[in-house]
Amino acid sequence: MPIPRPDRSGSHQQQFRINKKKIYATQTVCGICGKPVDFSLKYPHPLSACIDHIIPIAKGGHPSDISNLQLAHWCCNRQKSDKLVEKQVFDQSLDLISNRILPQCYDWKNF
Repeated sequence: MPIPRPDRSGSHQQQFRINKKKIYATQTVCGICGKPVDFSLKYPHPLSACIDHIIPIAKGGHPSDISNLQLAHWCCNRQKSDKLVEKQVFDQSLDLISNRILPQCYDWKNF
């Protein structure tokens, strides 16, 4: 018989629901893949919104603390499972590498 989770049927259930509503109201990007979450999609659609525990409950994470919760796609959350992954930051701009730094000439005779 599976062990009951405290965020679903225990002492943390009410606080988890409150924090879930706060996250749904304030976050729009999946904390795992960094892509936008479409709230019009409902479960069982793979891209539907769900709440992910950053540090899984099975690894000692708090079941209802808002700092341990993030918005995620259902499929991303299932793929992550109970693994510990490094926190992702998606709002950083990437350094673009221009093709202007490539050599301007090449000796094709030696090719």
